[in-house]
Amino acid sequence: MTRRAREDGEMNDHKRQLLGGKKIAPRPLQGGETVADLIDNAFLAYNAGRLREGCQLFTERMLAEDATVGMSLTGAMTPAGLGMSTVIPLVEAGFIDWIVSTGANLYHDAHFALGYSLHRGSPFADDVDLREHGVVRIYDVYVDYGALLRTDEFVRKVSKNDEFQRPMSSAEYHYLLGKYLKERERALGLKYKSLLTVAHERGVPIYTSSPGDSSIGMNVAELALDGHKLTYDVSADVNETAAIVLDAKRGGGKSGVLIIGGGSPKNFVLQTEPQIQEVLGIEEVGHDYFLQITDARPDTGGLSGATPAEAVSWGKVDPNRLPDAVVCYCDGTVGFPLLASYALARREARPHKRLYDRRAELMDRLRQAYRQARKFRDERVEAWELPTVDATDS
Repeated sequence: MTRRAREDGEMNDHKRQLLGGKKIAPRPLQGGETVADLIDNAFLAYNAGRLREGCQLFTERMLAEDATVGMSLTGAMTPAGLGMSTVIPLVEAGFIDWIVSTGANLYHDAHFALGYSLHRGSPFADDVDLREHGVVRIYDVYVDYGALLRTDEFVRKVSKNDEFQRPMSSAEYHYLLGKYLKERERALGLKYKSLLTVAHERGVPIYTSSPGDSSIGMNVAELALDGHKLTYDVSADVNETAAIVLDAKRGGGKSGVLIIGGGSPKNFVLQTEPQIQEVLGIEEVGHDYFLQITDARPDTGGLSGATPAEAVSWGKVDPNRLPDAVVCYCDGTVGFPLLASYALARREARPHKRLYDRRAELMDRLRQAYRQARKFRDERVEAWELPTVDATDS
């Protein structure tokens, strides 16, 4: 065979490989398709294609029995009803094992549990008129200002109880708050359960990456002025979330992250790996699965739009698992319910891992791994010649 013939054969083999994907040949829509069938059949390219890939990644790999799924939640999702329509069904099915959420999502979800309602409105309203009539607007969602005040009152009253009077992780605080919301739902005879109630029942820990950045944290701060002892232990949040991920990996399983939106919760759910590797010095390689639904661009330099490939450089994502990383550029209020419906249709419910109940055990494992890693790190540091720092230098 001549050199030219060999090169032509190699080019043809490569061309066949490039064109080896499934043909784009969808069935015509009939109007009776399920959501899952629609996604598999018609979501074939562009961001629809990425959403289909994300649905399949989540359902086929991330929901394996040995995988632990952490979800981050940003944006005003619960006021739009996605707490009850989307997040709670996923938690009840055992598809979400731990959560990092903005405090605002938890606060507004509590309105429903306390018997208050939110209403569909217009994004083009006169906001001065709304203010004068005691109506608060979240784009096209309207809330009675009185519901905010009464929710504030409930949070303060509950947080004054003796069991709250100590430093605690945000997961501990939300677990206790969920218990009281559950009692309130029962007393009111409500069919709806809040996310905090369901997480309390299923042992799903919920963390807030910035506890003071919400009305819940603001009310806790008000109690501090009256001498109450409740404080958030943010170091416990950092270490507990790292312990969850380390246990998932050291237990022979995998760790996946489902990121809805971006912001601080996205970083908090991902920083577990740098905490394990960079700070604690424990040998690790990053999360196994990365799935994000976001409308943030990567070129602005913000964390919200940072890609999984960029996360590899920080140790957040295992570089060997990048094929199992999907970013869908889509409004979360559109993409997230589609993803949830697909997963609930295609996957049986999983046993609940009840990670909240295992926090002490997981922290013991983290401490043991840290002490072992620290021993070797200290031995290396002794061999370094550290620079002398003059504290008087400006």
